Amino acid sequence: MGEWDLLGRLLEKVQSHSTMIGKVWLTVLFIFRIMVLQTAAEKVWGDEQSDFICNTQQPGCENVCYDVAFPISHVRFWVLQIIALATPKLLYLGHVLHVIHIEKKERMGNQAELDDKVSLFLRRTLKVPKYTKSSGKISIRGRLLRSYVLHLIATIVLEAVFIVGQYLLYGFTLKPQYVCSRSPCPHKVDCFLSRPTEKSVIIWFMLVAAAVSLALSIAELLYLFVKAVKECAARRQDYTVTPVTPPRSKKKAFQKHGEVIQNCVNLDLELQGRKSGMNGMVGAIDVVTESSIGEIHI
Repeated sequence: MGEWDLLGRLLEKVQSHSTMIGKVWLTVLFIFRIMVLQTAAEKVWGDEQSDFICNTQQPGCENVCYDVAFPISHVRFWVLQIIALATPKLLYLGHVLHVIHIEKKERMGNQAELDDKVSLFLRRTLKVPKYTKSSGKISIRGRLLRSYVLHLIATIVLEAVFIVGQYLLYGFTLKPQYVCSRSPCPHKVDCFLSRPTEKSVIIWFMLVAAAVSLALSIAELLYLFVKAVKECAARRQDYTVTPVTPPRSKKKAFQKHGEVIQNCVNLDLELQGRKSGMNGMVGAIDVVTESSIGEIHI
């Protein structure tokens, strides 16, 4: 189906801006849900209404009983579920593209203001992009982190709602026989489903895939929470470290900075020493000349 190909291409872009757990979640969605839905489920449920047979000839009774037994087809329910789960991902992708576009515009504006002679020097002193790494990948932090957490929460809520909704609509297994007593049926009518065991197996397979996706989303949310706590603790530790005992990661930088300052001080002292030496020599020459001139006059 072309619709699934379009959705797959869009979700592949989301995959490049997700965490490792998010990439596993998308793999489960592609292989264990979309592929199974496209290859197996649609064929198994292709004859559900035509093979839903009731032991009555009353016009309209069979259609009414089928509507009661299946308010919505399983296949259409799962399609709606996948589209609903993909919507937060696509909204997050739109936010990422918006942030990248704004960063590119800011960088282009800063580079346009640089003078040609000092551009090479000032490019090194420009602020590093907040979200785009040097490798081109996106750093999930700040606004992007909040957006990523919100889309995870929305995914978890939607996944849980669809699992509960599937149970309330028609449970997790299908019985071969369904008893219907709705008008215009004249009495209780026995209706029979087509391939109930095979359909129950696929229902359980899709249910397990949904449970795995839900667990992965919760695990990813906890992973981001733990990572944010560790980064916050690391920043607080950096703020409490005194300049006398810098952290290991900054010792080399401080040493290099200290060497540069020491070299500048040594150069300044040397220049002052030369200048004072030259002044002393000039003073001595003046004294000698004055004394010699005085002796001549005497």
